[in-house]
Amino acid sequence: MLRAGSSVAGVAPMPLAQRVAGAGAVLAGRVPPSLRPLAALSSRRALVERNLRRVVGPGPGPREMARMVDAMFASYARYWAESLALPHLSRDEIVRAIRYEGFGHIDDALAAGTGVILALPHLGGWEWAGADLGARGYPISVVVERLQPPDVFEWFVDYREDLGMRVIPMGPEAAARCSRALADNRVLCLLSDRVVGDSSSVGVQFFGEATSLPVGPAMLALRSGAPLLPVGVYFGRRAPDHLALVLPPLARPGKGRLRDDVAAMTQSLAGAFEGLIRRDPTQWHLLQPNWPGDESRPG
Repeated sequence: MLRAGSSVAGVAPMPLAQRVAGAGAVLAGRVPPSLRPLAALSSRRALVERNLRRVVGPGPGPREMARMVDAMFASYARYWAESLALPHLSRDEIVRAIRYEGFGHIDDALAAGTGVILALPHLGGWEWAGADLGARGYPISVVVERLQPPDVFEWFVDYREDLGMRVIPMGPEAAARCSRALADNRVLCLLSDRVVGDSSSVGVQFFGEATSLPVGPAMLALRSGAPLLPVGVYFGRRAPDHLALVLPPLARPGKGRLRDDVAAMTQSLAGAFEGLIRRDPTQWHLLQPNWPGDESRPG
């Protein structure tokens, strides 16, 4: 199905594919949960609304919040439409469609020979930024979640490697492979705004509530000496335009004990993510429970 979707995305004009996918996602999100097979998307609506409310607070009323939830579903559909089109685009088409603020932080780290860690939330078109770095010839490694069934995971691995990314699957060997990537002066990309599976995590305050975030970005930065850069990628008004905002390196806490420094640095990362997400909350594609209270609530 992904291959078929990629083939369609490769021939359809991107603005048209974006509009069609977005409209379909919004309609699916509004289908009553009792109706199948679209109930899976609809059941996420309440969860998405809770996540948005954490970001924007109590201000927006029900109608405005419904509009924001619709916008998030449309944004998520755009992510898929654009991502599936990427293998069919030329290097120049990919590079022309994205601009950066703060890109010099990446070049500074690579010039120092330490490698660099880019920590991203699931925001906007992060896949496009990875493809762009690969198209520009930057040595990029990405850590990815193992998906089921295996043939879907293998499709994603091939897809990303064809775009110039070296894929590191999550698992027992991931930490060592990440360390080697940094030792080889590579750009290491980590989606870091939620804990996946049994990954090691640490408690943080995130949008005013206690939850956990993965320890990997801070641990790797402290052990390797590589700078940790928070990054947000945003869709522009028209497909396939993008903006990638690269923040300065997070400070190293220097508290003494490694676990204390990891906890402090991860809290700093949570704060940076808050700022990036608040720039456009409707582009934050978080459709999973991410706070302890979510697990016991519907949606």
